[in-house]
Amino acid sequence: MSRPRFLADHDFNEHILDGVLRRAPLAEISRVREYGLHAEDDGAVLQFAAENGLIVLSHDVNTMPAAAYARMGDGREMRGLLMVKQTDPIAAVIEDLVLIWSTSETEEWDRQVWFLPI
Repeated sequence: MSRPRFLADHDFNEHILDGVLRRAPLAEISRVREYGLHAEDDGAVLQFAAENGLIVLSHDVNTMPAAAYARMGDGREMRGLLMVKQTDPIAAVIEDLVLIWSTSETEEWDRQVWFLPI
């Protein structure tokens, strides 16, 4: 069992990521651009995340959940997907991510798609 580690999609709000890291400096958050995935489609991002035990953070509410459900429907591994609408309150999303990181295990998010704030 291990603490959740996150992979932020290419357009994920940096203010949210900065807020999480201010509150929980030990939280592990990487960005798709760090791995050269910024131009890849949702399926490739989810594949990389699954292979590396990362929970994906995304604002792509129109496409990413469908890619995640298709992946699970095909029986492929998925570590988890946390969706955030662009209009959601930043402070509430930061609180939820800090809570998820500090109180849960990565494995609890397997094959889960959640919209934040919870």
